Amino acid sequence: MTPPTARRPLPIAGALLAALVCALLGTLALGATPAAAHAALTATDPADGSVVKTAPQRVKLTFSEGVLLSADSLRVLDPRGTRVEEGRAAHADGASDTATVALRGGLADGTYTVAWQAVSADSHPVGGAFTFSIGAPSKTTVKAPAADVDPAVGALYGIGRYAAYAGFVLLVGGCVFAGVSRSSRAVQKIAVGGWVTLFASTTALLLLRGAYTNTKGLGSVLDFSLLGGVLSTKPGAALLSRLLLLSAAAVFLAVLFGSYAPGDAPAAAAREKGRKDKEGVGVGAGAGDGRRGLAYGLAVGGTIVAAGLAATWSLAEHASVGIQPYLAMPVDILHLLAVGCWLGGLVALLVTLRSDTPIRRAAVQRFSRLAFASVCVLVATGTYQSWRQVGTWGALTGTAYGRWLLIKIGLVAVVVGLAYFSRRWTNRLADRTDAGGKRERAAKPAKAAKATKAAEKAKVAVGGGGASAERTAQLARQRAAMDRAAGQRRRDADENRTGLRRSVLAETGVAVVLLAVTTVLSGTQPGRAETEQQQAAGGGSASGAASAGPVDVKIPYDTGGADGRGTARITIDPARSGDNTVEARTEGPDGRPVDVPELDISLTEKEKKIGPLHTSLNRQSAGRWKATGFQLPMAGDWQLTLTVRTSDIDQVTEIKNVKIN
Repeated sequence: MTPPTARRPLPIAGALLAALVCALLGTLALGATPAAAHAALTATDPADGSVVKTAPQRVKLTFSEGVLLSADSLRVLDPRGTRVEEGRAAHADGASDTATVALRGGLADGTYTVAWQAVSADSHPVGGAFTFSIGAPSKTTVKAPAADVDPAVGALYGIGRYAAYAGFVLLVGGCVFAGVSRSSRAVQKIAVGGWVTLFASTTALLLLRGAYTNTKGLGSVLDFSLLGGVLSTKPGAALLSRLLLLSAAAVFLAVLFGSYAPGDAPAAAAREKGRKDKEGVGVGAGAGDGRRGLAYGLAVGGTIVAAGLAATWSLAEHASVGIQPYLAMPVDILHLLAVGCWLGGLVALLVTLRSDTPIRRAAVQRFSRLAFASVCVLVATGTYQSWRQVGTWGALTGTAYGRWLLIKIGLVAVVVGLAYFSRRWTNRLADRTDAGGKRERAAKPAKAAKATKAAEKAKVAVGGGGASAERTAQLARQRAAMDRAAGQRRRDADENRTGLRRSVLAETGVAVVLLAVTTVLSGTQPGRAETEQQQAAGGGSASGAASAGPVDVKIPYDTGGADGRGTARITIDPARSGDNTVEARTEGPDGRPVDVPELDISLTEKEKKIGPLHTSLNRQSAGRWKATGFQLPMAGDWQLTLTVRTSDIDQVTEIKNVKIN
């Protein structure tokens, strides 16, 4: 069996990154719900389904948060499908949470369709349609256009969002771990891998953004006119700023893993100081002082770059809209930085424990303290964000955002419990790691020098070339690999190090799922906005919206003549304001279909004095009639009037009440 140390850090780091991405994509599939729209339409003027006596001068929409508008954000179509709006859509009186467009004069009576599409201020596209009537409802040939994002574009954009979060976490966490605990080849690969992932995903998001917000296909990804429009918006500017900040981050990485010592940074600084003290060099002069200055510069510069990267999310998503944005944005930046330090640092610690790199107890304890502080920041900032986005206890269980938030809270509790065990293993790691690490660090250069010297002697013995020299060099490399494997077995024999590694692995696994849930939350309509939308629609709760559906009415009738008794079964689908389908079936006393010479159905809204609105029933077969495109202008309690004629003189009218949502 291959010894554990035969595994190199690169495959381990790659496997961890792949697992992270897979977990995020899996949660993306679970979290892609219809509630992902963020700006909720709360009111329209004219109202949805209403009948107005005279033609309005304009159409106005009001949203739960600010929206970005384009030239075609509002289209108003007459019953024949002709556009009747004038000019571009704009914000009413400069209010960013409104959209309005003027209408032509002299509009005829009938039913008009308003199709709208916008981008919410937190960067998500929204769209829909509603109808209103002038004078009286009429038939309309207009089919409400779909406002859905192209499936391929939506899937790629979602993958890019998840990859961007993952890259940010790995970049920040890897750099922080290298600066405060241990810098190694494995940690460097984690940080550089995070930078590459974040850069590639941000570039992809920038190219996909135009097609995503304009509901176009993949063929428009390279449409430079769309790209120009994206760069003029807040989300586009944020993505471009992120790319510029990543250029600064590349310089930071080069210094951190180049000029700055690649080993245990604080320990290396202490050794350098001791060496200078022995040589009589003052503390304020020489490389020791330069190293401290470099460390300070890296800390300040790295914090600024990391905060800037986090701000590219905060300035373009949830934190920038809603209540208290001036406080929510800096809180969101702190939240993202804490996630990066904690989760990314866990990944760096895990690959360090899995590799053949020795790590000192003091280094692990430094990271443990940093992780604990990060979790405290996460809890504090997360509590504020939860209150801000949910608003009420009812929204916590009655909205998609609230339910995902409850899952996140549960995962945080699990991670805190696992972190407790990790801290216990860290304390147990103390003495053995220090002693063993010193012996291994002392032995490792000697073994490497010995192997190199043996290889050089072998080359000299055979004249510096040929198959024998190559074979001897290969044997030397194998001996060095065996020495590393032996060192790894000694470290794995330490149950405290093994226990810490397993505990950190469990903590990292749960934290990855937690990051995925957090990303889902960033793409889910906040509970506060969803509640406002439900209240505006008149439902007041999720259950009110869920009650909409087909209405079935059973009406017995008796016209008094021969064969005048029977039952009419009427279905109105979906029994909501707007287009409906009405089906009617007439049956005799034996339950068999029976034809009647005449059947008429009308609906009247007595309170609003609307109607009667008559259906245009078409005979489908014996005892079966159907009407499509039947317009009901508004929700309410409607009176259904059924008139049945079974002969030239035998006729009856029956009335039932139906609920239209």
